[in-house]
Amino acid sequence: MDTTTHALPRSRAGVGTYLLHRAMPHLPPWLGVAGVGVAGSGAHLMWADSVGAGVGLTLSAVALTGATWWAGRETSAQRRLHSAITVAAGTSWVTGAALAGPLAGALPDAFLMGGAVLALSWNVRMALRTSDGPAPESADKGLLAKVGLAKARIGRTEVEPNRVTANVLLEGGEQTNDDVARALVRIASALDLPQSAVRYQPDPDSARRGELVIVPRDMLGEAQEWEGPSLPGGSIADPLVIGQYDDGSPLVVWLPGDPAAGRNANHFLIAGGTGSGKGDAALNLQTEILSRRNVVMWLSDPKSFQDFRPLLPAYDWAVEGGAGTEAMVEALQHVIPARTGWLGKHSYRQWTEQAAERQTDPAHSCRPDRTACGCPGMPYLVAWMEEAANTLRNLGDDAFTGIAQEARSAGCSLIVSLQRPSYDQMSTSTRASLPAVIALGCDPRDEGFSLPESVINQGAHPGAWGNRKPGYCYVVAGGIDEDRYASPGRTQQFTPRSVSLMETLAQWAVRNGATADPITAGAARAVVGRAYTGRSTDIDETEQTSMPEQDDDIVTGSQLDPEDAAIDPEQDLPEAGAGAAEQGLFGTDTGRKPSPEEARALFARALDEFEAQGQMVVGPKDFMDWCDANGYSRPWVSARLRDAAAEGRLQPTSQTGRWRISPALTPA
Repeated sequence: MDTTTHALPRSRAGVGTYLLHRAMPHLPPWLGVAGVGVAGSGAHLMWADSVGAGVGLTLSAVALTGATWWAGRETSAQRRLHSAITVAAGTSWVTGAALAGPLAGALPDAFLMGGAVLALSWNVRMALRTSDGPAPESADKGLLAKVGLAKARIGRTEVEPNRVTANVLLEGGEQTNDDVARALVRIASALDLPQSAVRYQPDPDSARRGELVIVPRDMLGEAQEWEGPSLPGGSIADPLVIGQYDDGSPLVVWLPGDPAAGRNANHFLIAGGTGSGKGDAALNLQTEILSRRNVVMWLSDPKSFQDFRPLLPAYDWAVEGGAGTEAMVEALQHVIPARTGWLGKHSYRQWTEQAAERQTDPAHSCRPDRTACGCPGMPYLVAWMEEAANTLRNLGDDAFTGIAQEARSAGCSLIVSLQRPSYDQMSTSTRASLPAVIALGCDPRDEGFSLPESVINQGAHPGAWGNRKPGYCYVVAGGIDEDRYASPGRTQQFTPRSVSLMETLAQWAVRNGATADPITAGAARAVVGRAYTGRSTDIDETEQTSMPEQDDDIVTGSQLDPEDAAIDPEQDLPEAGAGAAEQGLFGTDTGRKPSPEEARALFARALDEFEAQGQMVVGPKDFMDWCDANGYSRPWVSARLRDAAAEGRLQPTSQTGRWRISPALTPA
């Protein structure tokens, strides 16, 4: 009983508070009416007998009404008219009350009835302006209406430093997320912003909901100079920092997968036109990779390491293209199953950091009794194909498909860099196997080759940059929030001051970085022999990281034109010409024609010397000078090639007319 008695006042107080709270938004019009009454009464006391005051009040009323009409030109027509009528009525009553008195004639009735009507009209207007009604027009007469989305509504809006995110709800049955994607360029125009500053992130669970993101200020305008790797001595499983986004947050990527995070290993395509900053993007990523303790890198660069020479000692294997790249591709095709087999025997479903350490955990033992095996660990492997268009022309547009499809499970990432990843340079199967991409500036017509259509629809347009904004990029990869795919970033800039720091990094990698594990190195040497050099552990022996120099007289795969590269092994070679050299290609005295036994020995010697020089992939063209110098024709050489293949000394490659030399000590 007492409890009820004491609760009643609190309940009544709560109702009163609630009613007052609900009534407060509607009080301003009534307070305005009361203020007009007070102003008219006070004006009468001061200027009741003043003709000049009457003229001044009349002119002031007209001026204030006109100013209200002028100020409302950017609002809706209804609000403008309503405001002007309210001001005109209020100033007219004040003028009349000041001259005749607030209680004279019809002024009291006009105040009570007219004031109540005007106040109630504003209350009604406020009541009709609810959250489920149409959105009020903005100051520019309705941004959404301007861009063809008049029935769309803006919901909750978040304002952050240099970033505005607004929820968008489209008209059901009439508008879809695709309509917003097509309107993004018009929204940017209406806001006077660059196209890349406006993007749209559709809700994956709805065809008419999404978020409109506006970044008004370009924080990427000033290039950030590279100051060194972000985590020297860290793990390759940690994020790799290659720049920053337009809101100032770091731009990071991952290579290995992470079972805990549900992330698969990434292969990357780096695409960008001439002058887009592709070289700096590559250096950002490579310096991050080479600064980690449990990774080795193979590099193919037909440009003779023009951008990467300061880092040359850090690579486990580096070649300059041509026959060296052919050998590297062949090695990868055999190394991947060898690595996969090792990981499987040690109970790894995919590469993890633990796989790079000595195997002391019985759970990852390769022994049948599951006791610790102590096997050496297997570092992560990165195979980098720079200016890959050259390699794809020589080896075929499908050269990387098998590698890309199988490498993830082997603890290996393939990174392919080229200017234009069009389908006439790269097969659709290879492109589908490289879903992660760093897309730099390009021709607007090439955007679809670099980025998925869904990301372009969100507002990503690298074609708007071309070569005018080097380093600007979009990054689409596993581990990155999908909301970030359409957010532009910029890689760090490398300058002449960066060279000494890169050289220091390379020296650190030689002394402290990982070296290839026995499985990887053994599989590579079994396929290409001494062409696989491995990284030197002596800082002074930097040249061991590149391909050995070849005799100028040897015609390598990189020197062949497309017709030569496609020569079939069974096709006749030209007969010896009258101007045959007096000295054979391999130092043989050609004063007489060798006997058949001598010729066979010379042919075997030729293969040995190709192997010694590191040229592990050969073709008929490579024997042209040898045949001319020794007076042998095509049929005899074809027979020797068949014999060598039967003996296992030669193996066919994926390219017609090219053969891989099996190392002499490890015949296939």
